[in-house]
Amino acid sequence: MGVYQTDRQTDRQTDRQTDRQTDRQTDRQTDRQTDRQTDRQTDRQTDRQTDRQTDRQTDRQTDRQTDRQTDRQTDRQTDRQTDRQTDRQTDRQTDRQTDRQTDRQTDRQTERQTDRQTDRQTDRQTDRQTDSLFRLIHKYIVFIHKYIH
Repeated sequence: MGVYQTDRQTDRQTDRQTDRQTDRQTDRQTDRQTDRQTDRQTDRQTDRQTDRQTDRQTDRQTDRQTDRQTDRQTDRQTDRQTDRQTDRQTDRQTDRQTDRQTDRQTDRQTERQTDRQTDRQTDRQTDRQTDSLFRLIHKYIVFIHKYIH
């Protein structure tokens, strides 16, 4: 073989080796870039999913908490109103009953008192009139007796 041919073979080998190395480097670089891109994309997707899930959970919890608080407040308000109404109603009924009872008792007492006073006055009046009449009769009897004797 001549020098020329050996040079060609050496050139070819060197070219092949260089091509292989370049291919390997290119492949490695491409693989790294692809891996990085895939990692970034996966990270973004995972982050988005996690964010969505966290947002949903937070929304649900917030909704539940808000609902509970609203329910409690509504229940308290309703209970207060119901208690007030019941108290008013009960107070009114009690007041009416007490008023009726008091009125009846007062009426009875007044009636008894009035009856007693009226009876006393009538009795006194009757007693006076009877006394007066007896005196008058006595005077007539004495007069008649004097006249007859």
